[in-house]
Amino acid sequence: MSALARLRLPPHTTIADPDAKRAAVAAIFGPNDELLFIHRAVREGDLWSGHMAFPGGRAEPDDASLLHTARRETREELGLDLSEARCLGALSPLASPRNAPKRHISVVPYVFTVPEWAPLTPNEEVAGVVRLAFDRFLAREARGTFPYTWQGVEYELPCVRLDGTLLWGMTLRMVDELIEQVERS
Repeated sequence: MSALARLRLPPHTTIADPDAKRAAVAAIFGPNDELLFIHRAVREGDLWSGHMAFPGGRAEPDDASLLHTARRETREELGLDLSEARCLGALSPLASPRNAPKRHISVVPYVFTVPEWAPLTPNEEVAGVVRLAFDRFLAREARGTFPYTWQGVEYELPCVRLDGTLLWGMTLRMVDELIEQVERS
């Protein structure tokens, strides 16, 4: 049995920061424990423009829950319907930095599994789709750091570079929690 098959996650309903806008993403595992990421399209004014991420976005007033938000956003961004997908639960909610008040969000990452990959139809928010074997993350493959400047301050941030992708920030924190949860199983 794969480590992912033993994974048990709580159904988080809390948010990381009640003052932030609410959002949800879908970490989707497919056959052979591949994890799906999107490459966000470059768009002016988008703080996460061009980044690797999980599909997802901000909650809408009509969303029944943040789980609904994750499913709706995935359908909008990729044409992938997760209504029949198995939801394993949620990872810990994360908040974006408070020093970007107009863009401050609290994100709940939900973890799904699908038995096979359906054809995807990315919308204009998605520049590409990448599927990476989760075993590579478990093996700590391609871990490193990269320089990043934010508001005039230079940082050396943790990252993973796999197959021409750069994974870092909130998405990498989500992947790292997935690793921790699987290793505890």
